[in-house]
Amino acid sequence: MIPVITAFDRSPDGGKGLARDTRVRWALEEAGQSCDVRPVSFASLRQPAHLALNPFGQIPTYEEDDLVLFETGAIVLHIAERHNGLLPVDAAARARAIAWMFAALNTVEPPILERQTAVLLESDKPWTAERLRSIDQRIDVRLGQLSARLGDDEWLDGGFSAGDLMMVSVLLRLGSSGLLDKHPGLAAYLARGEARPAYRRAFEAQRTFNTRPGPSE
Repeated sequence: MIPVITAFDRSPDGGKGLARDTRVRWALEEAGQSCDVRPVSFASLRQPAHLALNPFGQIPTYEEDDLVLFETGAIVLHIAERHNGLLPVDAAARARAIAWMFAALNTVEPPILERQTAVLLESDKPWTAERLRSIDQRIDVRLGQLSARLGDDEWLDGGFSAGDLMMVSVLLRLGSSGLLDKHPGLAAYLARGEARPAYRRAFEAQRTFNTRPGPSE
């Protein structure tokens, strides 16, 4: 059975690859697997049908036979464990790749998401500028630590893995913030991730999905 994922009917990013369904699309592309995509409107996120798939009313979800998953980390790990291309064969290297997945989601991404919230939803508050300075300092610390660990290596631990997929996906959220300017090694790392053919296919699929004509167009 071809898996089915959900994605925003019209993503807030307008097809720039930042919506989390892109991570799942990328993982499937790396694994050489196809999927069907079911569009979900913002209104339907709180409806019982969608909450049965994701109790938090978010996207993406992943359906395969009788299996239903939510949370991109869990979905990407499931894909990586079932197909070649995203996790090393060696058990220790495999465990390290999974650790990098957790690091991307639990250590690097939280302050980046906090920054996005401040920029998008709190820009009119009198304390936003000070808050952004504090957040940016915390992000810079994490970027410095990540850059030091990456060094001159191409990927985080040997060959490209699901850990790199998640880390690149997280770093993409920094966009034009300028926070990567101080870390050219990470900027180059990000560029390598974006240059992967599987990422380009996933990006184009998400962009096409979000720019397709609607029912009334």
